[in-house]
Amino acid sequence: MSASILICDDEKNIRRTLGMVLEGLGHRVFEASSAEEALALLDKEEIELAILDVRLPKLSGIEALQRIRAKPELVGLPVIMISGHASLAEAVHSVQLGATDFLEKPLDRDRVLVSVANALKSERLQREVNRLRAEVEDRYKMVGQSAVMADLFQQIEKVAPTKGRVLITGESGTGKELIARAIHSLSDRKNAPFVMLNCAAIPSELIESELFGHERGAFTGAHMRKKGMFELADGGSLFLDEIGDMSLSAQAKVLRALQSGEISRVGGERAIAVDARVIAATNKDLAAEVERGNFRDDLYFRLNVIPLHSPALRERVEDIPLLAKSFLNEFGSEYGGRARPADPAVFALLQSRPWPGNVRELRNVIERMVILAGPEIRPDDVPMPSPGLAKSVPPPPAAPPPVQVMEARQPAASIGIALPSGEPLSLRDFRDRAESEYIRMTLKACDWNISRAATQLGVERTNLHKKMRALRIARD
Repeated sequence: MSASILICDDEKNIRRTLGMVLEGLGHRVFEASSAEEALALLDKEEIELAILDVRLPKLSGIEALQRIRAKPELVGLPVIMISGHASLAEAVHSVQLGATDFLEKPLDRDRVLVSVANALKSERLQREVNRLRAEVEDRYKMVGQSAVMADLFQQIEKVAPTKGRVLITGESGTGKELIARAIHSLSDRKNAPFVMLNCAAIPSELIESELFGHERGAFTGAHMRKKGMFELADGGSLFLDEIGDMSLSAQAKVLRALQSGEISRVGGERAIAVDARVIAATNKDLAAEVERGNFRDDLYFRLNVIPLHSPALRERVEDIPLLAKSFLNEFGSEYGGRARPADPAVFALLQSRPWPGNVRELRNVIERMVILAGPEIRPDDVPMPSPGLAKSVPPPPAAPPPVQVMEARQPAASIGIALPSGEPLSLRDFRDRAESEYIRMTLKACDWNISRAATQLGVERTNLHKKMRALRIARD
């Protein structure tokens, strides 16, 4: 791949020879006879690699390298130093300043090409790493302007720089992992690993191996030594999600690791020192689990140094439009290359939902809408809530007794809605059931001709198909 390369040497023949070789490979070459000229070009042009001579008139190549590394926008620029008279101390100093390579004159063509190729490859890999890191940070960014979220953000900012252990509580889908990542990214461990283990997803007989690693031959299938999560998180943060589901034997070992700062691999005898900040999370009432004998009280007190609560989505309804727009941007870019616009009524409709699955459920619904909807997200693109899930949250206030019979758009047509005995029915549930019955009735009247039914209903044929899928309407 071609690149923009700067050659800085006070010898014209070296500049010309290097330039011819690099241009022959498709690179774009800039030349400078002094460090001052090179620095000016770096400010003006987008250079991907610099080749600097150590001995230059006035400002030396070493001093030029120092100035390059002092500029934030050039700190990652790969620089190859060349010299015919440099001392070992100068070579070492240039590498300490961040030179990618050091070549001696007379320059060997093959050696130069290998060095240039390696430097460009390293620079592009680093650029890709930075891009992916930015994507990850954006994906795990916490969104919210409600009072409860503002309070949570303040707590995170206070907690993050400390070494205190944190216990995050909250319902499933509220974003406990995001809180843990925010704590890590705002701490002095942010450049070290963030390691996550879902304790509920690992069988009890394997949890200790996952946490502490194992030696070769420790058990059947242990064909080689394996590091555990505590070792992988050394110097960083270890997030133990759903810790309330951890077995009592594993709890004892975690407690020992927190007390001593040492772990032992399964099947091993040697103690290994680890420095991992443990952040735990659970959707259970751990105090109640302690009372029932399912969780160790000593481990509970060790973990619950700083408690943080992740609020349910129904506690921060005003954040729903902000979250929805964030997910629309995310999935719009993923599936269509651009953000998908939405009717303002969509956000009002989303705010009226109970969201028992919290932010995770909202995210899944937005993804489904982006995939199935047309160019603009409209209220009828919002799928109905699952009746089973809706019962898991406090029920909405009972609606007034609904009308049993409605006039349809077709003459002499009526819709009968059967109400479960004693079960309160919200206006939205009534609307969904009425809509389902009316669509079904229209389809039957049109002998299940989708195009004719769509015309009578005044909707697009594709939207009718979506409605039928969402309401599970099919021909008998």
